Amino acid sequence: MDDSVRSEVESYFLSLPIEERTAIITHGAAIRLSELRKRLFLAEGKVRYLAEKYQTMLPKLDTAGLPDDANFEMHEDYIMWHHWVEVANQASKDIAVLQLIAREGLYLSEPLHAGD
Repeated sequence: MDDSVRSEVESYFLSLPIEERTAIITHGAAIRLSELRKRLFLAEGKVRYLAEKYQTMLPKLDTAGLPDDANFEMHEDYIMWHHWVEVANQASKDIAVLQLIAREGLYLSEPLHAGD
């Protein structure tokens, strides 16, 4: 979306009554929270599966390093393990921000950023 279209859409959104804007954001937050919770559930399940498969935790594996006899599958799993831990962490942060918005409303004294 180019800047002129974005500006037009933002202007239209801001022209709506506050109640309508609040309803749109609230409903959108609820839908997004549902998606993020599913993503978090999936990521935590993948992390748990890999921890059980290798009978260790990722930080311990990071410290010790992969065993000398680690096969191709373990190398791939190690990379994916890091990915799923990152996905779980980001989903948790995003959920916390959206829950705060849902609880406190849109008009907080300081802006929130999902990446914080």
